[in-house]
Amino acid sequence: MGGSESEVRQVRLVAHFPGVNNTTVWSDPASLSQIDFSSFEHLARTAERGRFDYLFLAEGLRLREHQGLIHDLDVVGRPDTLTVLAALASVTDHLGLAGTLSTTYNEPYELARQLATLDHLSGGRAAWNAVTSSDAFTGENFRRGGYLDHADRYERASSFVRAVRAFWDAAGEGAGGTGAGTARHHDRFFDIEARPTLPRAPQGQPVVIQAGDSPQGRDFAAASADVVFSRHGGFEEGKAFYADVKRRVRAHGRDPESLLIMPGVTYTVGDTAAEADEKALHVRYQQVSGQTAIRFLESVWGRDLSDHDPEGPLPDADPVAGDTGITRGRTRLVRDPAATVREWRELAEAKRLNIRDLVVEVSARQTFVGTPESVAADIVTHVRERASDGFVLVPHITPGGLDEFVDRVVPLLQERRALRAEYTGATLRENLGLPPR
Repeated sequence: MGGSESEVRQVRLVAHFPGVNNTTVWSDPASLSQIDFSSFEHLARTAERGRFDYLFLAEGLRLREHQGLIHDLDVVGRPDTLTVLAALASVTDHLGLAGTLSTTYNEPYELARQLATLDHLSGGRAAWNAVTSSDAFTGENFRRGGYLDHADRYERASSFVRAVRAFWDAAGEGAGGTGAGTARHHDRFFDIEARPTLPRAPQGQPVVIQAGDSPQGRDFAAASADVVFSRHGGFEEGKAFYADVKRRVRAHGRDPESLLIMPGVTYTVGDTAAEADEKALHVRYQQVSGQTAIRFLESVWGRDLSDHDPEGPLPDADPVAGDTGITRGRTRLVRDPAATVREWRELAEAKRLNIRDLVVEVSARQTFVGTPESVAADIVTHVRERASDGFVLVPHITPGGLDEFVDRVVPLLQERRALRAEYTGATLRENLGLPPR
Protein backbone atom coordinates (compact mmCIF):
# COMPACT_ATOMS: atom_id res chain seq x y z
CA MET A 1 0.00 0.00 0.00
CA GLY A 2 1.06 3.57 -0.60
CA GLY A 3 1.39 6.35 1.93
CA SER A 4 3.94 7.08 4.61
CA GLU A 5 3.87 5.30 7.95
CA SER A 6 4.70 8.63 9.59
CA GLU A 7 1.60 10.26 8.11
CA VAL A 8 -1.13 10.40 10.76
CA ARG A 9 -4.50 11.43 9.43
CA GLN A 10 -7.11 12.05 12.07
CA VAL A 11 -9.80 9.38 12.27
CA ARG A 12 -13.36 10.71 12.43
CA LEU A 13 -15.77 8.53 14.40
CA VAL A 14 -19.57 8.53 14.50
CA ALA A 15 -21.91 6.47 16.68
CA HIS A 16 -24.99 5.13 14.88
CA PHE A 17 -27.86 4.39 17.24
CA PRO A 18 -28.63 0.71 16.51
CA GLY A 19 -32.21 0.80 15.42
CA VAL A 20 -34.17 -0.84 12.65
CA ASN A 21 -31.66 -2.56 10.41
CA ASN A 22 -30.29 -6.01 9.71
CA THR A 23 -27.45 -5.67 12.22
CA THR A 24 -29.53 -5.07 15.36
CA VAL A 25 -30.03 -8.01 17.72
CA TRP A 26 -33.16 -8.01 19.90
CA SER A 27 -32.76 -11.49 21.40
CA ASP A 28 -29.53 -10.89 23.32
CA PRO A 29 -30.13 -10.42 27.09
CA ALA A 30 -28.05 -7.24 26.93
CA SER A 31 -30.45 -5.66 24.44
CA LEU A 32 -32.64 -3.03 26.10
CA SER A 33 -35.28 -0.53 24.97
CA GLN A 34 -35.13 1.19 21.59
CA ILE A 35 -37.37 4.05 22.71
CA ASP A 36 -36.52 4.70 26.37
CA PHE A 37 -34.43 7.87 26.67
CA SER A 38 -31.89 6.10 28.87
CA SER A 39 -30.81 4.05 25.83
CA PHE A 40 -30.13 7.14 23.74
CA GLU A 41 -28.37 8.79 26.67
CA HIS A 42 -26.14 5.78 27.31
CA LEU A 43 -24.95 5.59 23.71
CA ALA A 44 -24.41 9.36 23.51
CA ARG A 45 -22.40 9.51 26.73
CA THR A 46 -20.30 6.54 25.61
CA ALA A 47 -19.61 8.18 22.24
CA GLU A 48 -18.62 11.44 23.92
CA ARG A 49 -16.34 9.55 26.32
CA GLY A 50 -14.69 8.07 23.22
CA ARG A 51 -14.29 11.56 21.70
CA PHE A 52 -16.54 10.68 18.75
CA ASP A 53 -17.57 13.47 16.41
CA TYR A 54 -21.32 12.92 16.47
CA LEU A 55 -24.19 10.58 17.20
CA PHE A 56 -26.30 9.60 14.21
CA LEU A 57 -30.01 8.78 14.27
CA ALA A 58 -31.67 7.07 11.34
CA GLU A 59 -35.33 7.76 10.61
CA GLY A 60 -38.26 5.66 9.51
CA LEU A 61 -41.49 7.43 8.62
CA ARG A 62 -43.42 4.19 8.34
CA LEU A 63 -42.89 0.73 9.77
CA ARG A 64 -41.97 -1.85 7.17
CA GLU A 65 -44.45 -4.57 6.30
CA HIS A 66 -43.92 -8.10 5.08
CA GLN A 67 -46.86 -9.91 3.54
CA GLY A 68 -49.17 -7.31 5.03
CA LEU A 69 -47.83 -7.58 8.58
CA ILE A 70 -45.46 -5.28 10.45
CA HIS A 71 -41.92 -6.55 9.94
CA ASP A 72 -40.57 -8.09 13.15
CA LEU A 73 -37.52 -5.82 13.15
CA ASP A 74 -39.80 -2.77 13.35
CA VAL A 75 -42.15 -3.53 16.20
CA VAL A 76 -40.12 -1.52 18.70
CA GLY A 77 -41.10 1.75 17.00
CA ARG A 78 -39.18 4.81 15.86
CA PRO A 79 -39.25 7.98 18.01
CA ASP A 80 -39.14 11.43 16.42
CA THR A 81 -35.57 12.31 15.50
CA LEU A 82 -35.45 16.00 16.42
CA THR A 83 -37.15 15.44 19.77
CA VAL A 84 -34.54 12.85 20.77
CA LEU A 85 -31.63 15.00 19.60
CA ALA A 86 -32.90 18.05 21.50
CA ALA A 87 -33.09 15.95 24.66
CA LEU A 88 -29.55 14.63 24.09
CA ALA A 89 -28.26 18.18 23.82
CA SER A 90 -28.92 18.57 27.54
CA VAL A 91 -26.87 15.52 28.60
CA THR A 92 -23.82 16.01 26.34
CA ASP A 93 -21.34 18.87 25.97
CA HIS A 94 -19.31 18.26 22.81
CA LEU A 95 -20.90 15.44 20.82
CA GLY A 96 -22.51 16.38 17.52
CA LEU A 97 -26.19 15.52 17.06
CA ALA A 98 -27.13 14.28 13.59
CA GLY A 99 -30.60 13.33 12.42
CA THR A 100 -31.97 11.82 9.23
CA LEU A 101 -34.77 14.00 7.85
CA SER A 102 -36.46 13.63 4.48
CA THR A 103 -36.34 16.22 1.72
CA THR A 104 -39.50 14.66 0.28
CA TYR A 105 -41.91 14.89 3.21
CA ASN A 106 -40.77 18.12 4.87
CA GLU A 107 -40.77 21.82 3.98
CA PRO A 108 -37.48 23.76 3.67
CA TYR A 109 -38.42 26.69 5.90
CA GLU A 110 -39.78 24.52 8.68
CA LEU A 111 -36.82 22.14 8.65
CA ALA A 112 -34.28 24.98 8.46
CA ARG A 113 -35.89 26.53 11.54
CA GLN A 114 -35.93 23.23 13.46
CA LEU A 115 -32.28 22.52 12.73
CA ALA A 116 -31.24 26.07 13.55
CA THR A 117 -33.10 25.70 16.85
CA LEU A 118 -31.20 22.49 17.61
CA ASP A 119 -27.94 24.24 16.75
CA HIS A 120 -28.74 27.05 19.21
CA LEU A 121 -29.88 24.65 21.95
CA SER A 122 -26.73 22.53 21.59
CA GLY A 123 -24.24 25.35 21.19
CA GLY A 124 -23.40 24.52 17.58
CA ARG A 125 -23.66 20.73 17.37
CA ALA A 126 -26.51 20.11 14.91
CA ALA A 127 -26.20 18.02 11.74
CA TRP A 128 -28.73 16.93 9.13
CA ASN A 129 -28.65 13.75 7.04
CA ALA A 130 -30.64 14.81 3.98
CA VAL A 131 -32.38 11.79 2.44
CA THR A 132 -34.73 11.37 -0.49
CA SER A 133 -37.74 9.13 -1.05
CA SER A 134 -39.98 8.18 -3.95
CA ASP A 135 -41.72 5.50 -1.90
CA ALA A 136 -45.50 5.76 -2.30
CA PHE A 137 -45.95 3.32 0.61
CA THR A 138 -44.31 5.85 2.96
CA GLY A 139 -46.02 8.71 1.17
CA GLU A 140 -49.43 7.41 2.20
CA ASN A 141 -48.71 8.91 5.62
CA PHE A 142 -48.54 12.42 4.12
CA ARG A 143 -50.99 14.67 2.37
CA ARG A 144 -48.93 14.65 -0.84
CA GLY A 145 -48.81 10.85 -0.86
CA GLY A 146 -46.45 9.21 -3.34
CA TYR A 147 -46.51 12.21 -5.64
CA LEU A 148 -42.78 12.40 -6.31
CA ASP A 149 -41.47 10.61 -9.40
CA HIS A 150 -38.32 8.61 -8.77
CA ALA A 151 -36.42 10.64 -11.36
CA ASP A 152 -37.24 13.86 -9.52
CA ARG A 153 -36.11 12.90 -6.03
CA TYR A 154 -32.55 14.25 -6.25
CA GLU A 155 -33.57 17.34 -8.19
CA ARG A 156 -36.06 18.20 -5.45
CA ALA A 157 -33.47 17.32 -2.77
CA SER A 158 -30.91 19.63 -4.34
CA SER A 159 -33.49 22.41 -4.48
CA PHE A 160 -34.50 21.69 -0.89
CA VAL A 161 -30.92 21.90 0.43
CA ARG A 162 -30.30 25.17 -1.45
CA ALA A 163 -33.47 26.63 0.09
CA VAL A 164 -32.48 25.53 3.60
CA ARG A 165 -29.02 27.02 3.20
CA ALA A 166 -30.57 30.26 1.94
CA PHE A 167 -32.65 30.49 5.14
CA TRP A 168 -29.62 29.85 7.32
CA ASP A 169 -27.65 32.51 5.45
CA ALA A 170 -30.49 35.00 5.69
CA ALA A 171 -30.33 34.71 9.47
CA GLY A 172 -26.85 36.21 9.29
CA GLU A 173 -27.91 39.27 7.34
CA GLY A 174 -28.84 42.57 8.89
CA ALA A 175 -27.27 44.30 11.88
CA GLY A 176 -25.51 41.80 14.11
CA GLY A 177 -26.91 38.77 12.31
CA THR A 178 -30.28 39.23 13.97
CA GLY A 179 -32.32 37.56 11.24
CA ALA A 180 -33.15 40.72 9.32
CA GLY A 181 -32.49 39.15 5.92
CA THR A 182 -34.99 37.57 3.53
CA ALA A 183 -34.50 34.17 1.94
CA ARG A 184 -35.79 33.86 -1.60
CA HIS A 185 -35.97 30.57 -3.45
CA HIS A 186 -37.94 30.08 -6.66
CA ASP A 187 -37.97 27.02 -8.90
CA ARG A 188 -40.43 24.33 -10.00
CA PHE A 189 -40.43 22.72 -6.55
CA PHE A 190 -40.58 25.75 -4.24
CA ASP A 191 -41.71 29.36 -4.46
CA ILE A 192 -40.66 30.86 -1.14
CA GLU A 193 -39.81 34.19 0.43
CA ALA A 194 -39.21 33.97 4.15
CA ARG A 195 -37.56 35.87 6.97
CA PRO A 196 -35.80 33.79 9.64
CA THR A 197 -37.18 33.84 13.18
CA LEU A 198 -33.78 33.14 14.77
CA PRO A 199 -30.35 34.76 14.81
CA ARG A 200 -27.60 33.07 12.83
CA ALA A 201 -26.84 29.57 14.15
CA PRO A 202 -23.62 29.07 16.16
CA GLN A 203 -22.14 27.00 13.31
CA GLY A 204 -23.35 29.47 10.69
CA GLN A 205 -24.79 26.45 8.90
CA PRO A 206 -25.33 23.08 10.57
CA VAL A 207 -23.41 20.18 9.03
CA VAL A 208 -25.18 18.52 6.07
CA ILE A 209 -24.78 14.76 5.50
CA GLN A 210 -25.88 12.76 2.46
CA ALA A 211 -26.07 9.00 1.92
CA GLY A 212 -26.95 8.40 -1.74
CA ASP A 213 -24.84 5.95 -3.74
CA SER A 214 -26.22 6.26 -7.27
CA PRO A 215 -24.41 8.54 -9.73
CA GLN A 216 -27.09 11.17 -9.01
CA GLY A 217 -26.62 10.69 -5.28
CA ARG A 218 -22.85 11.02 -5.53
CA ASP A 219 -23.14 14.22 -7.55
CA PHE A 220 -25.69 15.60 -5.09
CA ALA A 221 -23.29 14.93 -2.22
CA ALA A 222 -20.31 16.36 -4.10
CA ALA A 223 -22.20 19.59 -4.76
CA SER A 224 -24.08 20.04 -1.49
CA ALA A 225 -22.90 17.95 1.44
CA ASP A 226 -20.27 18.24 4.16
CA VAL A 227 -20.21 14.50 4.95
CA VAL A 228 -21.09 11.38 2.94
CA PHE A 229 -22.50 8.41 4.86
CA SER A 230 -21.27 5.58 2.64
CA ARG A 231 -21.96 1.84 2.59
CA HIS A 232 -18.49 1.06 1.16
CA GLY A 233 -16.64 -0.06 4.29
CA GLY A 234 -14.29 -2.54 2.60
CA PHE A 235 -10.79 -1.35 1.79
CA GLU A 236 -10.70 -1.67 -2.02
CA GLU A 237 -14.32 -0.67 -2.62
CA GLY A 238 -13.83 2.17 -0.13
CA LYS A 239 -10.83 3.50 -2.04
CA ALA A 240 -12.74 3.39 -5.32
CA PHE A 241 -15.76 5.18 -3.84
CA TYR A 242 -13.53 7.74 -2.09
CA ALA A 243 -11.63 8.57 -5.29
CA ASP A 244 -14.82 8.86 -7.34
CA VAL A 245 -16.61 11.19 -4.93
CA LYS A 246 -13.54 13.38 -4.34
CA ARG A 247 -13.19 13.71 -8.12
CA ARG A 248 -16.80 14.87 -8.30
CA VAL A 249 -16.14 17.37 -5.50
CA ARG A 250 -13.32 18.91 -7.54
CA ALA A 251 -15.57 19.05 -10.60
CA HIS A 252 -18.01 21.16 -8.58
CA GLY A 253 -15.22 23.64 -7.77
CA ARG A 254 -14.92 22.59 -4.14
CA ASP A 255 -11.87 21.65 -2.07
CA PRO A 256 -11.90 17.84 -1.71
CA GLU A 257 -11.06 18.23 1.98
CA SER A 258 -14.36 20.09 2.47
CA LEU A 259 -16.28 16.80 2.13
CA LEU A 260 -15.69 13.89 4.53
CA ILE A 261 -16.48 10.29 3.53
CA MET A 262 -17.61 8.08 6.41
CA PRO A 263 -18.70 4.48 5.70
CA GLY A 264 -21.01 2.62 8.04
CA VAL A 265 -19.17 -0.33 9.63
CA THR A 266 -19.46 -2.94 12.35
CA TYR A 267 -16.79 -4.35 14.64
CA THR A 268 -16.08 -7.38 16.80
CA VAL A 269 -13.04 -7.60 19.09
CA GLY A 270 -11.58 -10.50 21.05
CA ASP A 271 -8.45 -11.26 23.04
CA THR A 272 -7.25 -13.32 20.07
CA ALA A 273 -8.11 -13.36 16.39
CA ALA A 274 -9.76 -16.75 16.81
CA GLU A 275 -11.94 -15.48 19.65
CA ALA A 276 -12.98 -12.45 17.59
CA ASP A 277 -13.92 -14.71 14.65
CA GLU A 278 -15.98 -16.92 16.95
CA LYS A 279 -17.78 -13.91 18.46
CA ALA A 280 -18.45 -12.47 15.00
CA LEU A 281 -20.00 -15.72 13.82
CA HIS A 282 -22.18 -15.85 16.95
CA VAL A 283 -23.40 -12.31 16.26
CA ARG A 284 -24.20 -13.18 12.65
CA TYR A 285 -26.42 -16.07 13.72
CA GLN A 286 -28.10 -13.84 16.31
CA GLN A 287 -28.84 -11.35 13.53
CA VAL A 288 -30.30 -14.02 11.22
CA SER A 289 -32.93 -16.12 12.98
CA GLY A 290 -34.71 -18.84 11.04
CA GLN A 291 -37.70 -16.55 10.51
CA THR A 292 -35.46 -13.70 9.37
CA ALA A 293 -33.74 -16.02 6.88
CA ILE A 294 -37.06 -17.06 5.32
CA ARG A 295 -38.24 -13.46 5.06
CA PHE A 296 -34.93 -12.46 3.51
CA LEU A 297 -35.40 -15.10 0.83
CA GLU A 298 -39.04 -14.12 0.29
CA SER A 299 -37.99 -10.53 -0.48
CA VAL A 300 -35.65 -11.86 -3.20
CA TRP A 301 -37.87 -14.65 -4.56
CA GLY A 302 -40.94 -12.35 -4.44
CA ARG A 303 -43.14 -15.20 -3.20
CA ASP A 304 -44.36 -16.87 -0.02
CA LEU A 305 -41.77 -19.37 1.26
CA SER A 306 -43.22 -19.92 4.74
CA ASP A 307 -43.53 -23.66 4.11
CA HIS A 308 -39.74 -23.97 3.79
CA ASP A 309 -37.48 -25.08 6.63
CA PRO A 310 -34.71 -22.52 7.35
CA GLU A 311 -32.44 -25.47 8.13
CA GLY A 312 -33.30 -27.03 4.76
CA PRO A 313 -32.21 -26.44 1.14
CA LEU A 314 -32.94 -23.39 -0.99
CA PRO A 315 -36.31 -23.32 -2.80
CA ASP A 316 -36.52 -25.09 -6.16
CA ALA A 317 -38.90 -22.43 -7.51
CA ASP A 318 -37.55 -19.51 -9.51
CA PRO A 319 -38.00 -15.92 -8.32
CA VAL A 320 -41.00 -13.94 -9.50
CA ALA A 321 -40.13 -11.25 -12.03
CA GLY A 322 -40.83 -7.64 -11.02
CA ASP A 323 -41.73 -6.14 -7.68
CA THR A 324 -44.48 -8.24 -6.11
CA GLY A 325 -44.86 -5.95 -3.10
CA ILE A 326 -44.24 -8.80 -0.66
CA THR A 327 -42.05 -6.43 1.36
CA ARG A 328 -43.13 -2.79 1.66
CA GLY A 329 -41.15 0.10 3.07
CA ARG A 330 -37.77 -1.01 1.78
CA THR A 331 -36.29 -1.55 -1.66
CA ARG A 332 -35.89 -5.01 -3.13
CA LEU A 333 -32.61 -6.43 -1.88
CA VAL A 334 -31.14 -7.30 -5.28
CA ARG A 335 -31.48 -5.82 -8.75
CA ASP A 336 -31.46 -9.09 -10.69
CA PRO A 337 -33.17 -11.79 -8.60
CA ALA A 338 -32.77 -14.53 -11.22
CA ALA A 339 -29.00 -14.07 -11.52
CA THR A 340 -28.65 -13.73 -7.75
CA VAL A 341 -30.57 -16.94 -7.10
CA ARG A 342 -28.35 -18.84 -9.57
CA GLU A 343 -25.25 -17.58 -7.72
CA TRP A 344 -26.70 -18.49 -4.34
CA ARG A 345 -27.58 -22.01 -5.47
CA GLU A 346 -24.03 -22.55 -6.68
CA LEU A 347 -22.67 -21.18 -3.39
CA ALA A 348 -25.02 -23.31 -1.29
CA GLU A 349 -24.09 -26.45 -3.21
CA ALA A 350 -20.35 -25.76 -3.05
CA LYS A 351 -20.36 -25.07 0.71
CA ARG A 352 -23.30 -27.30 1.63
CA LEU A 353 -25.28 -24.42 3.11
CA ASN A 354 -28.88 -24.55 4.25
CA ILE A 355 -31.17 -21.51 3.95
CA ARG A 356 -30.11 -19.89 7.20
CA ASP A 357 -26.42 -20.59 6.58
CA LEU A 358 -26.72 -19.06 3.11
CA VAL A 359 -28.40 -15.90 4.36
CA VAL A 360 -25.72 -15.51 7.04
CA GLU A 361 -23.07 -15.96 4.35
CA VAL A 362 -24.47 -13.39 1.89
CA SER A 363 -25.76 -10.77 4.33
CA ALA A 364 -22.86 -10.54 6.79
CA ARG A 365 -21.79 -6.97 7.45
CA GLN A 366 -18.88 -7.37 9.88
CA THR A 367 -16.13 -5.00 8.80
CA PHE A 368 -13.48 -4.98 11.51
CA VAL A 369 -12.98 -8.31 13.29
CA GLY A 370 -9.89 -9.01 15.39
CA THR A 371 -7.98 -8.01 18.49
CA PRO A 372 -8.22 -4.39 19.68
CA GLU A 373 -4.72 -3.84 18.29
CA SER A 374 -5.55 -5.21 14.83
CA VAL A 375 -8.86 -3.34 14.63
CA ALA A 376 -7.15 -0.06 15.55
CA ALA A 377 -4.42 -0.72 12.98
CA ASP A 378 -6.97 -1.51 10.26
CA ILE A 379 -8.91 1.68 10.98
CA VAL A 380 -5.77 3.79 10.78
CA THR A 381 -4.78 2.11 7.52
CA HIS A 382 -8.17 2.77 5.90
CA VAL A 383 -7.96 6.46 6.76
CA ARG A 384 -4.27 6.87 5.94
CA GLU A 385 -4.70 5.19 2.55
CA ARG A 386 -7.81 7.24 1.80
CA ALA A 387 -10.37 4.50 1.75
CA SER A 388 -12.33 6.78 4.09
CA ASP A 389 -12.00 9.81 6.35
CA GLY A 390 -13.47 7.90 9.28
CA PHE A 391 -16.30 5.56 10.15
CA VAL A 392 -19.90 5.40 11.32
CA LEU A 393 -19.92 2.57 13.87
CA VAL A 394 -23.15 0.55 13.87
CA PRO A 395 -23.30 -1.58 17.05
CA HIS A 396 -25.54 -4.65 17.15
CA ILE A 397 -26.71 -4.15 20.74
CA THR A 398 -28.73 -1.30 22.28
CA PRO A 399 -27.50 0.61 24.21
CA GLY A 400 -24.16 -0.90 25.27
CA GLY A 401 -22.87 -2.05 21.91
CA LEU A 402 -20.31 0.75 21.68
CA ASP A 403 -18.82 0.28 25.15
CA GLU A 404 -16.18 -2.31 24.23
CA PHE A 405 -14.93 -0.27 21.28
CA VAL A 406 -14.54 2.84 23.42
CA ASP A 407 -12.87 0.93 26.25
CA ARG A 408 -10.49 -1.19 24.18
CA VAL A 409 -9.95 0.34 20.72
CA VAL A 410 -10.21 4.10 21.30
CA PRO A 411 -7.18 4.23 23.67
CA LEU A 412 -5.06 2.51 21.01
CA LEU A 413 -6.17 5.02 18.35
CA GLN A 414 -5.25 7.82 20.75
CA GLU A 415 -1.84 6.25 21.40
CA ARG A 416 -1.25 6.31 17.64
CA ARG A 417 -2.22 10.01 17.64
CA ALA A 418 -4.94 9.16 15.12
CA LEU A 419 -7.80 10.22 17.41
CA ARG A 420 -8.13 13.32 19.58
CA ALA A 421 -7.54 12.99 23.31
CA GLU A 422 -9.82 15.97 23.96
CA TYR A 423 -12.28 18.02 21.95
CA THR A 424 -10.68 21.22 20.68
CA GLY A 425 -13.44 22.86 18.63
CA ALA A 426 -16.37 24.86 19.91
CA THR A 427 -18.77 23.42 17.29
CA LEU A 428 -19.29 20.18 15.42
CA ARG A 429 -18.09 21.80 12.20
CA GLU A 430 -14.84 22.80 13.92
CA ASN A 431 -14.32 19.37 15.48
CA LEU A 432 -14.79 17.75 12.05
CA GLY A 433 -12.22 20.13 10.57
CA LEU A 434 -14.74 21.45 8.06
CA PRO A 435 -14.52 24.98 6.64
CA PRO A 436 -17.00 27.64 7.84
CA ARG A 437 -20.22 28.07 5.86
